[in-house]
Amino acid sequence: DVQLQASGGGLVQAGGSLRLSCAASGFISDDYAIAWFRQAPRKEYEGISCISRSDGKTFYEDSVEGRFTVSSDNAKNTVYLQMNSLKPEDTAVYYCAAVHGPRCAWPFLLSLYDYRGQGTQVTVSS
Repeated sequence: DVQLQASGGGLVQAGGSLRLSCAASGFISDDYAIAWFRQAPRKEYEGISCISRSDGKTFYEDSVEGRFTVSSDNAKNTVYLQMNSLKPEDTAVYYCAAVHGPRCAWPFLLSLYDYRGQGTQVTVSS
């Protein structure tokens, strides 16, 4: 079975940094993309970043562009989300999700992804 395990969340002050990890297992092939979504209280899921494991192409939502960096260690089947210059509005539960195929699913909707891991809480204090 495919499993995605997100970790690395926590409490940080505004301006601080966190690195989230998403460990993937159970995939038969390496042909999949990993995306990060987040859900703030009383809000919809928001797609924020995605990386294609096959060609390394990355995508960022405008609100995190320049502050967050997504990367993949294919040997470890792990995708990272380095989050810098965190703001209180980044507070949310963060999820990683995977879609079969060489590219990130577009439009950036969680419903288009085949698997979703459990979330990890990120809280940014002001």
